[in-house]
Amino acid sequence: MSGKYPHPNDGPEPWAGGLYDPEPGNEADLWFLPDMGEEAEDAAALPLPRAERGVLFDPREWLAAQDALSGPLAELACLFGALDERLRAGPDGWRRRLALLEVADLGWWTGERFGADRLALWVGLRLGATGDDAQALARAGWAVRRLSGGPGPSDGGWEQGLAGFLDRATPDGMELPDSVADLAEVMGRAGDLHPVTQTAMLFHARRMPGPDGPTGADPEAARDIEAAVLAARHGAAMGRGGALFMPLSLSGPQALRAAGPVAERLGQWIAGATQATLSALLHLDRVAAWQARARLAIADLSGRTPPVLLDALTAWPMLSAPLAERLTGASRAAVQRNLDTLVARDLIREMTGQGRYRLWSAKM
Repeated sequence: MSGKYPHPNDGPEPWAGGLYDPEPGNEADLWFLPDMGEEAEDAAALPLPRAERGVLFDPREWLAAQDALSGPLAELACLFGALDERLRAGPDGWRRRLALLEVADLGWWTGERFGADRLALWVGLRLGATGDDAQALARAGWAVRRLSGGPGPSDGGWEQGLAGFLDRATPDGMELPDSVADLAEVMGRAGDLHPVTQTAMLFHARRMPGPDGPTGADPEAARDIEAAVLAARHGAAMGRGGALFMPLSLSGPQALRAAGPVAERLGQWIAGATQATLSALLHLDRVAAWQARARLAIADLSGRTPPVLLDALTAWPMLSAPLAERLTGASRAAVQRNLDTLVARDLIREMTGQGRYRLWSAKM
């Protein structure tokens, strides 16, 4: 047989195709397909009606909600300003104390419940982790460090700031992870919003799952911790450098449980942050009053250890003897002797009731 389409039994010539097959590379022979442009092909990709494509976090919606909540927003800004000034005038240890308390309360929201004593032991001495909760405790330690110091998530621009804050930094010339780039794009559109409104957007945007988000035994809890710490730290942008973060959970996770439409979420966010900031102010009032009373009570004691020990007790909600030894630079015997003296003078209390692995806290 001869012709364009030979039979395979006629010889070694390969089979060229069927009767209706086009020649290779000649798509013009596909006469039975309609000629569609790019727009028509995109419209015909799905035969069903498609929803309009919009911005997932539209700054206009958040701006409208912000305008409707100007009163509560102003109240929160005033309270945070008072907290900022209090921390500017107070000792550096107050910032660490609030960070430890904030992260301990965040654990009740995420389900990773660590008391301030375990957090202090881990942050101060890297002790107290077990095989079951080592990752969770490491995340809590990361949160305390981020709330206690270092650059914020928007320092140097959103892309680089977020990558450094979340430990997702990449070498020069390489692209950022998609989740960081998307989050930076969302926040780049929020420049006209108040910092508090920006924190709410940042929190809810970060909580959305993505392909390159946190990994580990509980990625959802890790993502929630990252979202809360990002928002809390960025909230300090409305201050003057005294407060390094805006409290969100010191009076309960109301702000973190915000749901529903944008206006409802922002309203709950502002209300929760207001209560948490007020709780932080009241706590610092009690700390300052205790510190003044304690300094008068130890005025007759000699040596450098008693006043340094008081400073450590104001910076850490719970204090162990090994941690006190490291912070004061005194010997174990001197630390134990001074702790016993402070207990005898009704300034601190022992929290465990045990003979070993004991913890002390200020008696406020």
